[in-house]
Amino acid sequence: MSVRSRIAVTLVCALLAGCGGRPEGVLVPSPASAPGVSTVDLMAVTVRRPTAQPGMLFSGERASKVSLTDIRISIPPDSARRIGEVQWPKKLPPNPATEFSTLSATEVTRDQARGWFRREAKGRRHVLLFVHGFNNTYEDAVYRFAQIAHDSGAEAVPVLFTWPSRGSVFAYQYDRESTNYSRDALEETLQTLAKAPEIEDVSVLAHSMGSFLTLESLRQMAIRNGRIAPKIRNVILAAPDVDVDVFKQQLGEMGPPNERPRFTIFTSTDDRALMLSSRIAGQVPRLGAIDPKAEPYASEFRQANIQAFDLTDVQSADQLRHGKFASADVVRAIGVRLVDGQKIATNDPSLGERVGQFTTGLASGAGAAAGAIVTAPLAIVDPRTRRSYGDQWGSVGGGFNDAASSLRPDQRRRAQAPTASSAGASPSNSAATR
Repeated sequence: MSVRSRIAVTLVCALLAGCGGRPEGVLVPSPASAPGVSTVDLMAVTVRRPTAQPGMLFSGERASKVSLTDIRISIPPDSARRIGEVQWPKKLPPNPATEFSTLSATEVTRDQARGWFRREAKGRRHVLLFVHGFNNTYEDAVYRFAQIAHDSGAEAVPVLFTWPSRGSVFAYQYDRESTNYSRDALEETLQTLAKAPEIEDVSVLAHSMGSFLTLESLRQMAIRNGRIAPKIRNVILAAPDVDVDVFKQQLGEMGPPNERPRFTIFTSTDDRALMLSSRIAGQVPRLGAIDPKAEPYASEFRQANIQAFDLTDVQSADQLRHGKFASADVVRAIGVRLVDGQKIATNDPSLGERVGQFTTGLASGAGAAAGAIVTAPLAIVDPRTRRSYGDQWGSVGGGFNDAASSLRPDQRRRAQAPTASSAGASPSNSAATR
């Protein structure tokens, strides 16, 4: 069996396994509640076609107009769940004490959406807009974003942009074309958010193929208006399924660094989904699978004022190693990173240090490197994190080299660029959609 075939089989099996046993129609509202649950109230914007199937709301087909839905999701107490994961219902109705459940899902008009936005923006001057990736149904996107919004702890108004993905591993090309189809709608959504007087800034978190859609919409905005709206200040690309050459061109058309958002990129050289994507695209590297410390990327990122962090050594239960951005520590780091200028009491430990300590624990070497990587995006927000962050990297240097030399050969391969041998490595226990 060829390398490409082995990767394809791994991808298909992992994605199918990840959806096994999950009931459909989880967006049917359930009135049940439980002590200690949390609620995420988000606005979902979509160009998907509505469906009459109960609890699905929207299909993976394309619609000619934008639809808006106010959705409230109940999340179990942190003590009853693993942070960084969606606790999908095993059956319907769900058990809110241990599983995610839908409290309400109400389609709204534009005027009603503006009213919702004004209410939600009181005391929260920031917006977090999430753009999902390939192979996501509408309910996949809703529950994943509810998890991210909750686990990040970001005091931001949650807005989901969900584009017409068929939610099938066999629909890669259809999904890719759907990102092009959705560019105008996402650009309009970003323009509307940026014009809202209640909001100080907008941050965009895009995953996988959603990164391509995000970049195209921002590029289009820059060409149309002469620059990207100044309120759009942060763009975080997680495991971006984007051709590196195309990314350079997109970025160049957005204007100079001082006229575009701050870009942060999370990569992982052991991302199996992006290995296959690269082969489909003619062996051109994908942005989310490069080593940002290697040349020419390191120099190009410095020149473009882009922060890039390698999550290769961050542990993940995701078989494809494509969903590391949603893990507990990374999501928390992203949450703090989004709230630019967050005030921290002088007698409190810095947020960056707390996340770093949580991640590294008593580990050294590779574990400390992972902690430093996760903590890195916080350095912009918190000056004390910047100082301790430098010390942390200094202590990682020798320890990481020692730890790397003690790793098994298969572990060392995971810290290197994708190769045929690493593509065939045995998977771990669960999978995530892109």
